[in-house]
Amino acid sequence: MLRYLILAALFASPAAAAPCGGSFRGFLDQMQAEAVANGADPERAAAFFKGIRQDPKVLRADKAQGVFQLDFITFSRRVISRNRLDNGRRNLKKYAAIFDRIESEFGVSRGVLTAFWALETDYGQVRGDFNTANALATLAHDCRRPELFQPQLLAAETLYERGDFDPATTKGAWAGEVGMVQMLPADILRNGMDGDGDGHVRLKTSVPDALMSGARMLTDLGWRAGEPWLQEITVPAGLDWRLTGTAHSRTVAEWQAMGVRARAGSLGDPGLPASVLLPMGKDGPAFLAYPNFNVFFEWNQSFTYVTTAAYFATRLEGAQVYAAGNPDPGLNGTQMKQLQRRLVALGHDVGEVDGILGARTRAAVQAEQERLGLPADGWPTRTLLAKLG
Repeated sequence: MLRYLILAALFASPAAAAPCGGSFRGFLDQMQAEAVANGADPERAAAFFKGIRQDPKVLRADKAQGVFQLDFITFSRRVISRNRLDNGRRNLKKYAAIFDRIESEFGVSRGVLTAFWALETDYGQVRGDFNTANALATLAHDCRRPELFQPQLLAAETLYERGDFDPATTKGAWAGEVGMVQMLPADILRNGMDGDGDGHVRLKTSVPDALMSGARMLTDLGWRAGEPWLQEITVPAGLDWRLTGTAHSRTVAEWQAMGVRARAGSLGDPGLPASVLLPMGKDGPAFLAYPNFNVFFEWNQSFTYVTTAAYFATRLEGAQVYAAGNPDPGLNGTQMKQLQRRLVALGHDVGEVDGILGARTRAAVQAEQERLGLPADGWPTRTLLAKLG
């Protein structure tokens, strides 16, 4: 599952980047030369690049991310199973000492790390079967995002020189992430931690290494120690829906003044900024997203995935099952593409017309709902599609 935690500038000069496309072997030769120019040992660099092969399955996987067309309720119910919850709670007890250390050093909640551990690899059980070096090289050679993946390929070579990466045997996700919490090579170089004291960062086999590294990465991405990230709420029927969504923020005190309440317990610090999230519109589940919620988007850019991961983390720490409400069923993938094309024709930037309800599509939907006098909750419906037709 592709994350966008690419720290390209740290590992390669944009001016020296190899051109994409063309001969794959020629491309690898240029990447090898760049690695040496950046300080790699020539013999080690040659050994790293020698056996790399192009993998067409990687490109097919890149183009087949249909899971993100699912709505929040469908996706969250599919991935947050009773088995995952039970295993998560067992792991919280089993590795309590590691989580205590993490919360002490980084202030990152144990529920958050466990949720990523569960959703990324099912607690290390499903870590991907793609050769990582081949996957990174294939994506680095492809002309859609070379600036993202070329630095990752060079970072993998650096890990190889350190003895922490074997290009022949290291396997993981199709986008080049490895380990229990799925980190890219550049992230490992920047945030990898030896949590068990063996002198190496082994994210595939060492739970302490994986969890400590994940916590350090979240901190590096801006995690605010000891603060909440997501909380289920109830919202009044008369709320100004134009104020909802990740693009709009008010203090907790201001939301309370508008009638927003915690479904259980109490809301966070009155001075904290927060956004009201309605992943399936005003008649579906409702959450208050605090600043730490934004860090989840540095891990994965899918709104549905991020909201599910954040909610799952609250469940692992004792939150109740969300109130599903009775939301409008929304649009299927084909209808969503139709909507996106109509939004583009109206001058909105929705990114790629892919049938996925991402942040830009939500913003465009909300703007059109407001223009047409519909509840501006950012949830696309057949009514909106018909009015735009």
